[in-house]
Amino acid sequence: MRIGSFELKDRVFAAPMAGVTDRPFRRLCRRLGAAYAVSEMVASDPRVRASGKTSRRLDHDGEPAPVVVQLVGADPAVLADAARYNVDRGAQIIDLNMGCPARKVWPVTLKYRTGWDPADRNAVRIARMAESAGVQMLTLHGRTRACGFKGQAEYDTIARVKQAVRIPVVANGDVDSPQKARFVFETTGADAIMVGRAAQGRPWIFREIDQYLRTGSVHPAPTVLEVRGLLQEHLEEHYGFYGEALGVRTARKHIIWYTRRLRGGARFCERMNRLERCEEQHRALDEFLQDAGERDDRLQYEDGSIESLAALEREGDAGDCDTIAACEPC
Repeated sequence: MRIGSFELKDRVFAAPMAGVTDRPFRRLCRRLGAAYAVSEMVASDPRVRASGKTSRRLDHDGEPAPVVVQLVGADPAVLADAARYNVDRGAQIIDLNMGCPARKVWPVTLKYRTGWDPADRNAVRIARMAESAGVQMLTLHGRTRACGFKGQAEYDTIARVKQAVRIPVVANGDVDSPQKARFVFETTGADAIMVGRAAQGRPWIFREIDQYLRTGSVHPAPTVLEVRGLLQEHLEEHYGFYGEALGVRTARKHIIWYTRRLRGGARFCERMNRLERCEEQHRALDEFLQDAGERDDRLQYEDGSIESLAALEREGDAGDCDTIAACEPC
């Protein structure tokens, strides 16, 4: 599919997740098969640009194209200024978290929900307005704002949006396995799907979905040796990105997501929460995975099934666009 001048080779995207999809994680997802990865949400208000958090979110050094920045705001002029500011700093696509777009030389996309509440689903009307304003792609989460992350995503509204517009439509919400990805494609007719929480601790889900869609075969669980290398590289880049003090705190959630469902993971996570230095975390994870590799060639989860990780999509570990601690619906 195409967004502006960018031709994407695959149809599986990584969703923006605040506190999760930083540059190191986006690079990892792209490496493991995501065709497109959106930045953490960035406030359009120019007064916050000097903060450390915002500066990191605007750091795209070494990131593969297309570089996508998601903006949030309510003032069209401020959003336009923020878009220009981010394009000047490397953004190639601007994604609006339910903002008011105008025609610009760079591609503008929109991520939104099916409506305010189940009694007021206005996604089709918003889609037509966005298309007429020049938006070049829509990403639609199959829940209303009032639903938060409760219950199951519904895809009928996404299907109606796809039928109502000519621009690409991306389906988002509860895509937690290769089989679910195929179901969502068949149900909605969407041009692509976006994976959020299911990628936490399982970034290889992108290649699993891609292989299943192309061949119908299930990609085997990764080998422990491969995962050991991937996670060590992820940690090294993470620590380099955040520094020692912040790096050790922000790495904990990633390490726990990676390990908590592995055999012995619960005890390991308790230990991980007490470690205070990057080097200690790095060494502890390597030792844990080395022990796991001596027992099994491939990752083995407590219930023996990699599909148990589908529960991540329902547990509310993090929102797929707003916050990691308390999911405020987008």
